Amino acid sequence: MQFASILTDRLILRQWREDDLAPFAALNADAEVMAYFPQALDRPRSDEMVQRCASLIKERGWGFWAVEDRLSHAFIGFVGLHVPSHDLPFMPCVEIGWRLSRAYWGKSYAFEAAKAALNIGFGALGLDEIVAFTTLKNTRSRALMERLGMQQDAETFDHPSVLHILSLRVHVLYRLRREDWVQQAWATPQPG
Repeated sequence: MQFASILTDRLILRQWREDDLAPFAALNADAEVMAYFPQALDRPRSDEMVQRCASLIKERGWGFWAVEDRLSHAFIGFVGLHVPSHDLPFMPCVEIGWRLSRAYWGKSYAFEAAKAALNIGFGALGLDEIVAFTTLKNTRSRALMERLGMQQDAETFDHPSVLHILSLRVHVLYRLRREDWVQQAWATPQPG
């Protein structure tokens, strides 16, 4: 199933374009945006991430979509669904994730885009569960997970890609099951 673009009130979730590379690299170089990641990304690594995201969307029809402001047409970051590549204790799973430019924080853009991604995941893709995870200290992302109706797992886990960074190692897992998503006021109704 291919999604050419997903429209919300203020945003477009879409396939990546060449002109997204520079603003995405600037976002990935921002120390505050990348505070809960092992390091900021240089331009080559940022560009590689775009290529990986674009390839997965082309292959599956969904993934971490580029997010564009509908009025200004500015690239603001990414939001979407992904199958994690690390060996995590709750695999197999599909995760929801986001990374937005700081200029767009605090304006409910991530919430708006994440709602659209969840509606695709549970609606069109028919997923039974979507997860999200982050470091214990990432209160902004955790607050968004909770606002989306996700429930925190009782157990934490050590993320295998940051075992060497004590401040980032311990992660918390959030889950949202289809039956709980259906209860959300903003959820797209189930077909049939």
